[in-house]
Amino acid sequence: QVQLVESGGGLVQAGGSLRLSCAASGSIFSIDAMGWYRQAPGKQRELVAVIRSGGSTDYADSVKGRFTISRDNAKNTVCLQTISLKPEDTAVYYCNARGVRDSLMSYFRGDYWGQGTQVTVSS
Repeated sequence: QVQLVESGGGLVQAGGSLRLSCAASGSIFSIDAMGWYRQAPGKQRELVAVIRSGGSTDYADSVKGRFTISRDNAKNTVCLQTISLKPEDTAVYYCNARGVRDSLMSYFRGDYWGQGTQVTVSS
């Protein structure tokens, strides 16, 4: 079993920045992809950014140039550095891990989710 714990959310004024962090724990050998999703009230959960074990990344068009995702494979952590935040970035941000191989080399291709951290951007 894998647990994901996020930190770093909060309230910030438009134009400000936040750094979100997520640590995965459990019997982990490797994680294919780690990422961040967000869900605003009344909207579906959407991908914000993803980073694969080899370092390749993808971003939602709405955050390109403002958000940067990074990970530490050895520590099984992923971070999302945000700048120039806008009120429309307000949402609960969820950490995601997909494709986890455990220490016994068993592979789970599905998703693990964190509990979410609230990001609120005031105008």
